Amino acid sequence: MRAFVLTAPYTAAVLDVEAPTAGPGHVVVDIARVGVCGTDQEFYTGEMAYLTDGFAHYPLRLGHEWCGTISAVGDGVDPGLLGRRTTGDTMLGCGTCYRCNSGRHHVCDSRSEIGVRHGWPGALAEQLLVPASALHLLPETVDDTAGALVEPGGNALRAVKAAGLAPGDRVLIAGPGTIGLLAALFARSAGAEVHLLGTTTASLAFAASFGFDGVWSATDLPELAWDAVIDATNATHLPAMALDHVEPGKRVVYIGVAGRPSSIDSRALVLKDVTAVGILGASAGLAETIAAYADGSVDPRPLVQATIGLDGLAKAFDGTPPAGAGPGPKLQVDPRWR
Repeated sequence: MRAFVLTAPYTAAVLDVEAPTAGPGHVVVDIARVGVCGTDQEFYTGEMAYLTDGFAHYPLRLGHEWCGTISAVGDGVDPGLLGRRTTGDTMLGCGTCYRCNSGRHHVCDSRSEIGVRHGWPGALAEQLLVPASALHLLPETVDDTAGALVEPGGNALRAVKAAGLAPGDRVLIAGPGTIGLLAALFARSAGAEVHLLGTTTASLAFAASFGFDGVWSATDLPELAWDAVIDATNATHLPAMALDHVEPGKRVVYIGVAGRPSSIDSRALVLKDVTAVGILGASAGLAETIAAYADGSVDPRPLVQATIGLDGLAKAFDGTPPAGAGPGPKLQVDPRWR
């Protein structure tokens, strides 16, 4: 099968590789759509922390936001799954440790992450091997575009839930990228008053097109009472800003990860009686995200700027936008395209 293989920073090619075989407890999925994530871009440039921490190494097969159709099942897997459309959990815990057994497989020390950690081949290929236990089946009302946005949606939904928003609460979301915009959509569907904070004219204009209650830059951000602040950026100064702006007794949520250490003043955290929550992974939010996409309460599809084939991906990583790309932040790949 064809797969996008990254062999070193800024060095990648579409290669013919061995197709996966469904062993016991596993399935093979024919991939229909894959989202390209900021994590993938960091692997492409060599800046992803897992490379220096030893959790990942080249060559790499990227792709952890995906959907497709189950084409083969291994021993012990229900054959009725054949032909079903699905997405799945990126986080694959060992299944036996204390964390896995207490519902926290996404932070298992021994976990693999599809297309990210411990060499599990990703979905930027024609087929993907997945444990059947990681599958989340898709209803027909969730098309391929939305299906490949379930994983980032699950992250965003978890961030919104961690913010503890009640209807009418005012939330400030820093970063109008994919996660920030999805968080804004989920927060609005929960009845919150939603504001976004960004930097570039283009991203702010795109965010404004959704009709949120406010879209601001740092220079014109109003002094309002923020019941929650969600940091969905990679900026080192924004974790402290989030704590400065949130109302006492309320919540800050950190889902963005900076490329180098950022700091907050823990005295402010204590004296303001603020709850700070970190979010890693979509695992606990996948099923609810699928349900929200299926019933139309959240439509993520306008975030997709373009869909390309595997052969155009290296140019996209190098910064060349696909022909006809729209203003959205998310690029998707259809590995079937030639």
